[in-house]
Amino acid sequence: MIDPMIKSAWVALGGDRALLGRLVCVERPGALIARFPVQRLARACVGTCALAAAELGALRAGLDSVPRAVVDDGAVVTAFHSERLLRIDGRAPVNFAPLSRWWRAAYGWVRTHANYPHHRERLLGALGLPDGAGPEDVERLLLERSALEVEEAVYAAGGLAVALRTPGQWTAHPQGVEVARRPLVEHTPIGAASTRQLPPLDRDSGPLLPAAGVRVLDLTRVIAGPVATRTLALLGADVLRVDAPELPELPDQHADTGFGKRSATLELTADSEALEELLASADVVVTGYRPGALDRFGLAAEALAERYPGLIVAQLSAWGAYGPWGERRGFDSLVQVATGIAATEGSTMEPGALPAQALDHGSGYLLAAGVLRALSERSRDGQGRLVRLALARTAHWLTAEAGRDPRPGGPAYEGPFAWLTERDSPLGHLRYARPPVSFTGGPTDWATPPVPWGSSPATWS
Repeated sequence: MIDPMIKSAWVALGGDRALLGRLVCVERPGALIARFPVQRLARACVGTCALAAAELGALRAGLDSVPRAVVDDGAVVTAFHSERLLRIDGRAPVNFAPLSRWWRAAYGWVRTHANYPHHRERLLGALGLPDGAGPEDVERLLLERSALEVEEAVYAAGGLAVALRTPGQWTAHPQGVEVARRPLVEHTPIGAASTRQLPPLDRDSGPLLPAAGVRVLDLTRVIAGPVATRTLALLGADVLRVDAPELPELPDQHADTGFGKRSATLELTADSEALEELLASADVVVTGYRPGALDRFGLAAEALAERYPGLIVAQLSAWGAYGPWGERRGFDSLVQVATGIAATEGSTMEPGALPAQALDHGSGYLLAAGVLRALSERSRDGQGRLVRLALARTAHWLTAEAGRDPRPGGPAYEGPFAWLTERDSPLGHLRYARPPVSFTGGPTDWATPPVPWGSSPATWS
């Protein structure tokens, strides 16, 4: 029997329900232990992505039936911890900066995010602290303010801080109301139809790569968006990640999510002609900045669809492109705080968290699945698509729509080691999580390791 979470995700992606019979699940209970059904969410997101990949592969290769997609909890759980399990020349990664943590306020709790230097600067500025201030200075000051006061002050300064809310408080919040009204995946046709088509795939030239020849312009950061484009790279896409030269990605996060991609820098204002050249030949544009942040560069979905018929635009945000928080920045850890997850997973003594950054990883695989399904649909009607997800909407799916967690079957999860592998790279010797997206005849690893940030030309290969 197909898990209702898998079914709901596949239906949200516009998939044919009859294909759900092509998905096989290997359950390994006891890995992502939480009050919410996190392991089911992870399995559903990866499983639907694998099924979407198999569907597109069958379509392009002219197969009589869709290959069997397999989702193994062992691979899924390991992949959902990829940023923690990565090793570079034996060194463990740095995932959170000293000022990215929980703080007890005069009233309530607040969580901050200051991994990037500019976010740290804005946080300290909002609190009236000098650049050299440390955790003890912030701790002392926050004990004099309420959590909601800190949230608003830091947001006004362009920083990131969110006050702890219960599930009931989030449900009543105007942003929570807006999030609950939206579909899990917004998946709509945009622009005029085009004649662009992907060439057929050669069945005998190696692994079946459903996204071979697909050009993906990757304008994302941190985890969720890069996980989506890393997955498209696994499936054969030519993924070019582009960042502003003054905003380098954190090195360990870049290493974890850079497999299969090239990495370039581009000043979008000064290099608008180069950007347009990339867009003119792109099949997919994936953005992960806060809603509206890239519109001034001509990267709004409607503007892109008008200039480039048939283009698939995939957008990911923290809170959604709507409601009073529609233009706010956010990350997985902060969405857990606002939506009641941290309160539910915590205790009377302190807030808690999910056992993995499941909103990030889950939304990333769903976004990749949405792109793959859009490519399948475009092959039939020539129509571009807008695929849009929000971490807060994924959180609502987990907390309010997943239902009871059925008793799982299968062997117990015995740790990540069977799903880790190693290889040399320009960044050093890497130990990393194997890709969890799997189907018969498909790839088992990325073709290339991550390259140094900004080391590639801003051109298609």
